[in-house]
Amino acid sequence: MNLIYRQHVSTPWRRLQELLVSLLLPVALMGSPVSSWAQTDAQPDVGGSASGPIRLRQPAQADAASRTDNRDSRDSRDSRDKRDYRDGQDIRPPASLPSAPAVLSDFEAYVRKQPGGMDIRRLGLTLTDGLQPASETADYNPLVPPDYLLRAGDELVLTLWGSVDADLRLQVDRSGRISIPRVGPVMVSGADLPDVISRRVATVFKNFQLSVTLGQLRGLRVYVTGFVDKPGAVTVSSLSTLAQALTRAGGPSAAGSFRNIQLRRGRAVIANFDLYELLLKGDRSADQLLQADDVIHVGPIGAQIALIGSVNRPAIFEIKPGETVDDVLQMAGGFNAVADNRRLTLERLDNSAANRLNQLELPASKTLTLANGDLLRAFNAADVMRPIGMQNKRVRVEGEVARPGEYVLPPNSSLADALRAAGGLTKGAYLYATEFSRESVRVTQQQNYERALRDFETQVTSAAATRRTSTSEEVAALASTNAANSRLIEQLRSLKPTGRIVLQLNPNSDTLPELALEDGDRLNIPSRPTTVGVFGSVFSTGSYLHSTSRTVGDYLRLAGGPTRGADDASVFVIRANGSVNSSLQESGLFSRGNQIAGLVTEPGDTIFVPEELNKTTWVQNAKDWTQILYQLGIGIAGIKSAVK
Repeated sequence: MNLIYRQHVSTPWRRLQELLVSLLLPVALMGSPVSSWAQTDAQPDVGGSASGPIRLRQPAQADAASRTDNRDSRDSRDSRDKRDYRDGQDIRPPASLPSAPAVLSDFEAYVRKQPGGMDIRRLGLTLTDGLQPASETADYNPLVPPDYLLRAGDELVLTLWGSVDADLRLQVDRSGRISIPRVGPVMVSGADLPDVISRRVATVFKNFQLSVTLGQLRGLRVYVTGFVDKPGAVTVSSLSTLAQALTRAGGPSAAGSFRNIQLRRGRAVIANFDLYELLLKGDRSADQLLQADDVIHVGPIGAQIALIGSVNRPAIFEIKPGETVDDVLQMAGGFNAVADNRRLTLERLDNSAANRLNQLELPASKTLTLANGDLLRAFNAADVMRPIGMQNKRVRVEGEVARPGEYVLPPNSSLADALRAAGGLTKGAYLYATEFSRESVRVTQQQNYERALRDFETQVTSAAATRRTSTSEEVAALASTNAANSRLIEQLRSLKPTGRIVLQLNPNSDTLPELALEDGDRLNIPSRPTTVGVFGSVFSTGSYLHSTSRTVGDYLRLAGGPTRGADDASVFVIRANGSVNSSLQESGLFSRGNQIAGLVTEPGDTIFVPEELNKTTWVQNAKDWTQILYQLGIGIAGIKSAVK
């Protein structure tokens, strides 16, 4: 009969393993290596070893079934290890713990009140902010290094298969030994573990293979003292280091140092740890492994300075005596891409100084030693407007030129210089219709347009609110007017200025004015048009071929003339250069109608006839006059009665 022996550790032991093993990252230690695989073909005399908790079997008998049973057993154990239940209740801690609000020191509060100092924090606080204990972190199971040194309290997982089948969990006792059933004690402390166990088992069994892994780790109790967030005893695993135990204790407090941390063992100081070396450089050379009853002491915070502005890591830094401006710049990761790296400002908390704010010229001031409470500021070069006369000009030239495209011109360049850079005009260019746009003008136009639109909206709203109505017809008319005004305002909001500057050119001009360029200007020279457009309240809107002898009136007649509802007294013409000619400019007290009918047109002109806005029918006029005469008659009758 083939008996398979299984030895399992109790649930509390398994829980402790998960808590301790999940604390730490792999750390290479000196000692006896633990391999996960070993095998042997030794065939010693097995004598009377067929009885006891480990049973022998013939290798050829039920080998597949045995391997399947062994695998199923391990799978069952693994699935059970992923759960943690006690008496049918899930006792695992919550996935996350609420973090306490950060406590600001006086210096941090001072820095945050400065311009650009909002949300500035002390370097290193992110190491512990919002941190939950590592034992409560799910799915964190670091590997154990192969050269880990076994000590009392550690657990080994030993699996045997072949002529013998066993799955054992064995604990190292105080003498550094484990006890294998039917094999006896084996000294594992300070030894090549797989080889030692294999030779010892081979004295009893033959034709077997084995696998050795590390199970539970022993626990250590260390003390974290000084200026720490949660001082006291901390229980960690045997793979823990100084930094990990410090993190478990919440890290240095607001008054604690990140750069003056000692590891004490008995009366001796084993290591002086600077957490900045780990945070800024990734250097863990001083991050020592812990032993039982070690003391981690955090000293009081040293001198603090703040570096804000255009650097890669704005923060509050703790400095050591003698550290300079260059050292702090390196801690901050240097200037960012848009910084002015030629200077810094230094604000020093010195009550005896008449002027606490000074400018530091770089690189001459990089060796300046800093003092406690200094505030350094780096400037953003991109936000500083340089004199326009000292800037190169990036100009876009399009249309009828020999080489259209973008050009970078020297300061004080003009429109003519941009035209020459583009190779000059082509034969089909129409210089009179040149469109010249400028970004600064567009921004100003947008601001003025929005201001005028707000004023107009205020006037319309005020007029509607103060208008008195006495009849239902007047109420309906007022509602209709308000709805129309709302639609008009929405349409006006959708309009956006283009930033076009009207160039005062004659139709026959062949040169551009000597206007200085700005960065981002755009020059578009169209081809010579051949049509004149007529739009608005005419019978046939469209574009008509231009003729030098035709006037505005001629083109209106070609379009069928104004309609009955047209406002022929407000006809206007938009010239190709952006200027406007209107009938209202020519009208007088006794003149009505289209006053620009005799104006000679130019290629590219657009004639527009607006619609009459204040329309009234003959019936409405008769009704109004009837009411006026009626009221006048009543007034006269009343006067006569009073005279009698």
